[in-house]
Amino acid sequence: MIRALVLLAGLSAADGLLGGSLLRPRTPVSTVSMKVFDWKVRGEAAPPIESLTLGNMKVSPGSKKLLTRKGRGISAGQGATCGFGTRGQKSRSGSGTRPGFEGGQIPLYRRLPKFVGRPMGMAHSKTEYGIIKTTALNGVAEGGVVDYSTLQEQRLVSKSKYSLKKVVGGPEALTVKGLTVKAHAFTSSAKATIEANGGTCVLLSPTTGKPLGEEEEAAAAPAEE
Repeated sequence: MIRALVLLAGLSAADGLLGGSLLRPRTPVSTVSMKVFDWKVRGEAAPPIESLTLGNMKVSPGSKKLLTRKGRGISAGQGATCGFGTRGQKSRSGSGTRPGFEGGQIPLYRRLPKFVGRPMGMAHSKTEYGIIKTTALNGVAEGGVVDYSTLQEQRLVSKSKYSLKKVVGGPEALTVKGLTVKAHAFTSSAKATIEANGGTCVLLSPTTGKPLGEEEEAAAAPAEE
């Protein structure tokens, strides 16, 4: 009993020091409820997902922003200088600097080393091929049709990172006869070797991968009809 009285007295003393906040009954704080209005939705409720079709789908309001109309008066916000400043090289018409310009320092395409026979620069036009040597054709049966995929299945060539393939001469002579070789390019020596053994060289299109003669016939067929 005495301990309870001492505890009550201590609480009343502390409550007096804190302004009576300990023994004051707490009132429940009501949560603030407000309606958040999204100006991009404009008050339109989103349709249920089950009713969405390709016919009623549309972009959300406000997701597409109109382009800024420059040079249409000061009040438009981008009049007069149109956001390019008052004067200077970058305020004139056309590009401010040429491609590759780095402010006067040595640009990257001049800092890099140059190698003979390797495509360099911003506008090189060298075409690189995956090489097929005539030596690899000796492992194919006579009178067959050969392309790079056929040679790769028979493990006569390895995987190449180049999509275009070119047949070149090899260290050993071609012994297989009557081959029909399909590739995107042939060297003059490789073509002469294949045709000397009774074979045929078929050029493939670099874009479609089909023989060039078949593409011309397919293009001419609708015109004749």
